[in-house]
Amino acid sequence: MKTIIVKWKIKESETIRILKLLPELVEKSRKEEGNLFYSIYQSENDPNELILYEQYTDAAAAETHKQSEHYQRIVVNQIVPHLAVRDVTPVKELQ
Repeated sequence: MKTIIVKWKIKESETIRILKLLPELVEKSRKEEGNLFYSIYQSENDPNELILYEQYTDAAAAETHKQSEHYQRIVVNQIVPHLAVRDVTPVKELQ
């Protein structure tokens, strides 16, 4: 299993516009083959801060997600250019 936690800090002027893009991103990502879990959380302390929690069956499924049409169109082209911070952290569960 491949688990990824992503932190986005959106430039304040872009937050409302970016929030409107998220429902399509979540819906299409959850339908991908190999996706186990995909949710986006907004900080209660800072509305410009989002945390994405993603789980895939394996690293190949995570890579397929990154190459998908919706990821490229929404995340790469419409969100990333408007982020002040973007931290992508692959994690593993401690047993």
